[in-house]
Amino acid sequence: MRCLTTLLTALVLLAGTAGARAEDVYQDPRAFLEEVFGGTVPAPQKLWVKRQLKDDIRTIMGHDLGALRIRYWARDGRTAWILDDIGKEQFITTGLVVENGELSSVRVLVYRESRGWEVRYPAFTDQFRGAHLEPDLALDRGIDGISGATLSVHALTRLARLALLLDRHVQS
Repeated sequence: MRCLTTLLTALVLLAGTAGARAEDVYQDPRAFLEEVFGGTVPAPQKLWVKRQLKDDIRTIMGHDLGALRIRYWARDGRTAWILDDIGKEQFITTGLVVENGELSSVRVLVYRESRGWEVRYPAFTDQFRGAHLEPDLALDRGIDGISGATLSVHALTRLARLALLLDRHVQS
């Protein structure tokens, strides 16, 4: 009887953690900012989300962000954004750098999904380098997908568009 109880307890514990997945931290957000700004991170600034910006964010993301302000870092015409979007079920934390209205870097910092993690590799993220936002809020180029990572690809594409939009508002 004791053996059966132990076995049932083990099965319940295993079943409870079967869907759980630890987050994969590829780069700490602070380390990302230090790399972007050469070791000395500027003080964070805030972009207030006003009516027109809120509408444009909804166009890109498909929903409201639910934030009144968005934090970013800026120096010498370069802005850095640490943004989250949901892939399939979990948030993907991404660091994005915009210079002169173009993306210069896209990096997956924390990945929480069970699949689609291939979006973290430079072979995928390098496609965004040099991309800019068109007047209709689309990227100026198509982004090749990854089989099995479609929702993660869409999430990173939305975040790239969002970072470019936010930079446009900061620079204007």
